[in-house]
Amino acid sequence: MTTTYAVSLVDVRTAAGILAGHAHRTPVITCASLDARAGAALFFKGEHLQKVGAFKFRGAFHAVSRLTDDVAARGVVTHSSGNHAQALALAALMRGVPAHVVMPSNAAAPKRRAVEGYGARVIECEPTLAARESTAARVLEETGATFIPPYDHPHIIAGQGTAALELLEAYPDLDAIIAPVGGGGLLAGTAITATSLRPSIRVYGAEPKGADDAARSFASGTLVPQTGPRTIADGLLTSLGEKTWPIIRDHCEDILTVSEEEILVAMRLAWERAKLLIEPSSAVAVAAAMSGRFSGSGDRIGVILSGGNVDLDRLPWVVTGA
Repeated sequence: MTTTYAVSLVDVRTAAGILAGHAHRTPVITCASLDARAGAALFFKGEHLQKVGAFKFRGAFHAVSRLTDDVAARGVVTHSSGNHAQALALAALMRGVPAHVVMPSNAAAPKRRAVEGYGARVIECEPTLAARESTAARVLEETGATFIPPYDHPHIIAGQGTAALELLEAYPDLDAIIAPVGGGGLLAGTAITATSLRPSIRVYGAEPKGADDAARSFASGTLVPQTGPRTIADGLLTSLGEKTWPIIRDHCEDILTVSEEEILVAMRLAWERAKLLIEPSSAVAVAAAMSGRFSGSGDRIGVILSGGNVDLDRLPWVVTGA
């Protein structure tokens, strides 16, 4: 039986057309020092230089752009603690429609300030998934706005896939691509794009060991929910979605997990040696690339750097003393 996925390469190409002139075509960066440590040639797709400092802008702008004028006029709603919140706020501002963003009380202050700076209304809630969902439901009922989820939506997945599309247009002979995985929008978009363009390519997800639902799902072949995640990579705390999971299950080679120490080492090396000012979630993919899995392989590996939004008052190697 043929599986029907939420998106196809055609959808990703359509999203790329919509994003043209609105999203940055981010650079691909190399670093001989990190290549030497990895034992492979690494090509970093710099989504930390995307608008709002994260790949999330691609999916959010695409999703908001696809709304009809009458629907968009009623506004958009989401719940998010970080990058998706900022992305939706900016996408709504660019379209000229209201944005209502439910954020937990423990969301990082710089991210909340950025959301408010883009003109969105922030509604604070308790830091639980149940509170986020119930608050968002109340806002939807009050406003008649449209809910734009952070990852489990065809327009979001297709938008995120445009990062891999650009990477492979620049470097079509890559042997593998690594992307961080939380809810799976970026990894699913990357996987469907990369394997459609280059069937022999290997696509890997990168995940913290303290939030390894994707690795456990991949190993068992069954969607396993996230429970009690503990990691510095705060962008990778969510469970895979019903739309992202089948793509990841069928189009990825493996999910590589890394320790908190490996994340910190990779993030600091990226800052110091490559001048890549990335956040911990991006560093998960860098850590996976340098984990020894590819050492001496001669592979050319694309690494998608998902974002660069860091609280500069709480740099992890300062806070932890690492």
